[in-house]
Amino acid sequence: MADSIVQVRDLARTYQQGQIEVHALRGVSLDIAPGEFTALMGPSGSGKTTLLNQIGALDTPTTGSVLIDGQELVGMDKVARSNLRLNRIGFVFQAYNLIPVLTAFENAEFVLMMRGIGPAERKERVMRTLAAVGLEGMEHRLPSELSGGQQQRVAVARAIVGEPALVLADEPTANLDSKTGDDLLDLMKSLNQEQGITFVFATHDPKVMQAAQRVVTLVDGKISEDRVK
Repeated sequence: MADSIVQVRDLARTYQQGQIEVHALRGVSLDIAPGEFTALMGPSGSGKTTLLNQIGALDTPTTGSVLIDGQELVGMDKVARSNLRLNRIGFVFQAYNLIPVLTAFENAEFVLMMRGIGPAERKERVMRTLAAVGLEGMEHRLPSELSGGQQQRVAVARAIVGEPALVLADEPTANLDSKTGDDLLDLMKSLNQEQGITFVFATHDPKVMQAAQRVVTLVDGKISEDRVK
């Protein structure tokens, strides 16, 4: 599919753990179209996070290829991969990964600073994004002064403030209570529908799978089912 934002072809990733070879991915092929809301599911060790890391240019495959917006990641140098992540991909991690000494505003602003965007535009975009994720009035709070759900919303704000084409979320609801997880999922669904951001989740959460338009099931590093609702 030429118009796919993500193209994965015959992807394999093998790790060496002592004397043991671990085959995290075994010949995975997958296309994701712009605007999809896709969940990767499967038991622990099935390869979900490994696949997400490959799509996000955080890791390199043993064999196979990954293309983002038609750009081949294999063979791309570190600077080019870093620029791709900075400009085209947003990340939401299970552990939030916020910088503890920075406020909510500064955590969200960091991506725009890295891009060299000026202070006035940074402020406008960060304030608009924090309001969109329900954190208006909390921009000066440190992560330690926010609840888990609020910290995850800051992480979502950081992921989307740069208006990426693709957001990758690794178990984003795992550390949240049911109500907060539902609210976060509703937020990401609205961002998907209103802004056309492509979301790909690695998840165990049945509610995320229920909300997804497409569910790709991984077992032992292979796709066992690919279901579009």
